[in-house]
Amino acid sequence: MKPLEGMSAYCVRGHYETKQRDDRFGRLFNHLPPAYTQSHILEAIGAKNGPMDGKSKNDRTDTVPVGMVFFGQFVDHDITLDASTTFDSVVDNPGEIANVRTPTLDLDCIYGLGPEAQPYLFSQDGAFAGAKLLTGADNPGQNGLREHDLLRAPNDRAIIGDPRNDENRVISQIQLAIIRFHNHVCDTLHAEDGLEGHGLYEEARRQTTWHYQWAVVNDFLTDMCGQPVVEQILGCGRQVYCSNVPFIPVEFSVAAYRFGHSMIPMKVQVQKGKAALELFGAILGNGFDALTDPKGVVDWHELLFTPENRQVERAQKLDLKLAGDLLQLPFITSGEASLATRNLLRGNTFLLPGGEKVAEAIGCEPKQIEKVLKRIAKLTKDLEPPLPEHGIPLWLYLLAEAEVIGRAEPDGSTKEGEALGPVGATIVAETIIGLLELDEHSYLGANRNWTPRAEWNTLGKLVTVAQP
Repeated sequence: MKPLEGMSAYCVRGHYETKQRDDRFGRLFNHLPPAYTQSHILEAIGAKNGPMDGKSKNDRTDTVPVGMVFFGQFVDHDITLDASTTFDSVVDNPGEIANVRTPTLDLDCIYGLGPEAQPYLFSQDGAFAGAKLLTGADNPGQNGLREHDLLRAPNDRAIIGDPRNDENRVISQIQLAIIRFHNHVCDTLHAEDGLEGHGLYEEARRQTTWHYQWAVVNDFLTDMCGQPVVEQILGCGRQVYCSNVPFIPVEFSVAAYRFGHSMIPMKVQVQKGKAALELFGAILGNGFDALTDPKGVVDWHELLFTPENRQVERAQKLDLKLAGDLLQLPFITSGEASLATRNLLRGNTFLLPGGEKVAEAIGCEPKQIEKVLKRIAKLTKDLEPPLPEHGIPLWLYLLAEAEVIGRAEPDGSTKEGEALGPVGATIVAETIIGLLELDEHSYLGANRNWTPRAEWNTLGKLVTVAQP
């Protein structure tokens, strides 16, 4: 008369149930079986000139500034780094995979291990000793346009907390902008309160980090997930990210948070009145090197909404198409060169559940799910063999959902292609808000009544307040 608990483990491939650790990856949907699609089908879906090839895609959103996509990459580098897995091994238990970054939005990519463990990142002069961060402007012998660049070693490698934040010029300029903001906060606190040395560092780091976290929630998440979704989570709690320790779910890192790959344009205008530059070209695309061309200096007033109210370039629409260059990455010299295929193969590797199964698990209406599946069927109808009807790769499902349903709007409608749909928005927003709520040092974990200073209360203000 009573169901026998646990019998389902013998019917589907289950996942290890382990105590979650904050230095490991994990799962949101342990109860869902993994989906599987043969690799040659995934390769065909993500191939150059295949169904996901948007060629010279140029269909822009109405409200999302292009700089927000690059900021999303910066946030990713702040919370996650998997340095151990490969495409040719199965990851059944992500709890065994080390996350090399701290899974909290603590800006360790900026501060490293702090002034005691890594003093070479910090000034050693006067009241700002051990408080201000160094940039290229502090290094007289540095190559290139040092006043607009990160601090670099003689081999031109950036001396920063996370080397990935120098892999292209735009992300390195975000790193520089956040460093400059921290130093601006140091100047402000020293002038207003007379703080100096270690005390100044601690308070400046807290202020910088909390303003950054505020921008992540109130600018980034509202843009990418929708204001109603963010307000629902903050007001009514999380429904799927239910952990007592902060951790990075593989459904987030391997699928949902890779939505930005569809929103990246292949040309970006980084200076007012100047021509757009190739993202993978010589000026913006050559990472891990000193800034030598003045055209590579990013003016954030051009990429984000700021008090200057310029005509800001928008991100590409979030849909099933990627810019053609991303399906033949120029810097991949061996192995799979399609970013789409790499994302899809990772879904197999990490035993991710099918997108429609995740949608059912979070309570999406059957009509919504059917609409998404029809769009995917249309995309892959000419494949031979075709994509199976069940166990749709999660990343593919989330892109299709964004295209045909789209971002939740304050008036109760949804906006197709503007940003993430219900499943993607739930995973991304709950994970990031959960990381903050479970961190006793964040503003949501330490002081939920905190509000930012008016002059620093948006991402656009934060990255331009100290811009020369």
